[in-house]
Amino acid sequence: MNVELKELENGKILEVHLTGKLVKKDYETFLPAVERLVKQHGKIRMLVEMHDFHGWSCGALWQDFKFDMKHCTDIERLAIIGEAKWEEGMAVFCKPFTTAKIRYFDHTKASEARDWIAEK
Repeated sequence: MNVELKELENGKILEVHLTGKLVKKDYETFLPAVERLVKQHGKIRMLVEMHDFHGWSCGALWQDFKFDMKHCTDIERLAIIGEAKWEEGMAVFCKPFTTAKIRYFDHTKASEARDWIAEK
């Protein structure tokens, strides 16, 4: 798995780029960044871009569940960019754990996702 982070708008927006299969160790990459930004701004927006994404390992799924429970009110908007096959699963999986507005975008609409996440 490869996880890349990019902070925008002085850290009010966190872009997370995922490729491959998400494993428990990958959360060690972005959890500290999320927690630091939430502490700094209160609420943040996240844009998650999945490219050649293969899902989660069991350990990563548990970490994701714990992350969602802990940060369910910290994320104001969540834009997910990925292949159509992940759209329904991601929306269903994320919805119970967050009060964020969530939108899913196909890779061909990445610029729309960036515009939406940055809207005032």
